[in-house]
This record gives sequence, structure tokens and C-alpha cells, in this order.
Amino acid sequence: MEVKIGIQYAPRELVVETESSAEDVERALKNAMADGGVLVLSDVKGGKVLVPAEKIGYLQLGGSEPRRVGFSNV
Repeated sequence: MEVKIGIQYAPRELVVETESSAEDVERALKNAMADGGVLVLSDVKGGKVLVPAEKIGYLQLGGSEPRRVGFSNV
């Protein structure tokens, strides 16, 4: 699943590919916001992305549909 994170005062959004479900990401965001901590997401390559909760402007959860390759309009 693709997660886009808008960070305050950053000109570009952060894009993370994760195997976590939308519910898991939303729960992690709520927990980080509640205690003023850090949002931690694991990416598909085994790395971790850490973002201070107070710096998050928005979080967009994408679908879990695989990316399409090619020029087909199907």
C-alpha cells in the first residue's frame, strides 16, 4: 500500500510503500498523535520511516492495487 505523508515546511511529500493495512497505519498515526511521539512505518524493503507526529500536515492512504506497467488502457 502506498502512504503519502505531507510534512510541514517540506516542499515535497514523503511516499512510503508498506505492507501494513490502512487500519494499521491509521492506528499508528492516532497513537503517535495522542502521545506526541513519532510515527513509525516499515517499508517493503525492510527499512523504517520515522516522522515526528507534530510535523505531519496530512497523511494519504493509497489503494493496495499493484502498479500497472505499459500503455494499455484496460
